Amino acid sequence: MADDENKYIADAVEEAEQNEIPSDAEAVNDTESDEAALETAELEEDSIAEEGALPTSEQFEDELIRVKYKLRYRKLLKNTIYSLLIVAAISVLVATLFLPVLEIYGNSMNPTLESGDIVVSIKTTKLERGDVCCMYYNNHLLVKRVIGLQGDVIEMDEDGNVFVNGEYVDEPYLSEKVLGDCDLEFPYTVPEQTIFVLGDNRPTAVDSRNEQFGSISLEEVVGKIVFRVWPFAGFGAV
Repeated sequence: MADDENKYIADAVEEAEQNEIPSDAEAVNDTESDEAALETAELEEDSIAEEGALPTSEQFEDELIRVKYKLRYRKLLKNTIYSLLIVAAISVLVATLFLPVLEIYGNSMNPTLESGDIVVSIKTTKLERGDVCCMYYNNHLLVKRVIGLQGDVIEMDEDGNVFVNGEYVDEPYLSEKVLGDCDLEFPYTVPEQTIFVLGDNRPTAVDSRNEQFGSISLEEVVGKIVFRVWPFAGFGAV
């Protein structure tokens, strides 16, 4: 009987100890779970802190420099565009008022100037013998060479030689000398405020040799051609 009671007491004590004290494996598992939960909580706190953090002074300075550079670049680009527009406007104004740029059509000035050549002229009516000038004739812009000025006496012989005031005119720019389309009576005196002009392509050019064309009034003169800019092979003074 006493043995049964002792055994009962021993079983009760063992059961109580098992309920109160966990095994080693269970203790380790519980510890690992607690540590993982703690690490997760710490990571969440770090993320929240990073998202709400203010920029550092270095980041603020870098952003300020970037914004200033962007504004300075825009200002520089705007000033460059304005400068180009002003230069273009001035160029157009100068070209229109003082330095007209012309394109040659036809072959009346061959071989000096050919069709398609682009030339620059100076607006003036102060011309000299031998100058190449541009003028209006019947609402067309023509290019011819000045042979005689007002008051000059012009003569041409059957071979196409030209004489001004009794002196022979040397014309090395011609490829051929002919009298051409001429119905003018020589000697011919150039009227006041006019110029006597001829084309360098004497066989085909229509010019002051023709009575209908006649001398050109200075009021119709646009200017003197001074420079050829195209083609590059012929670039230079005319």
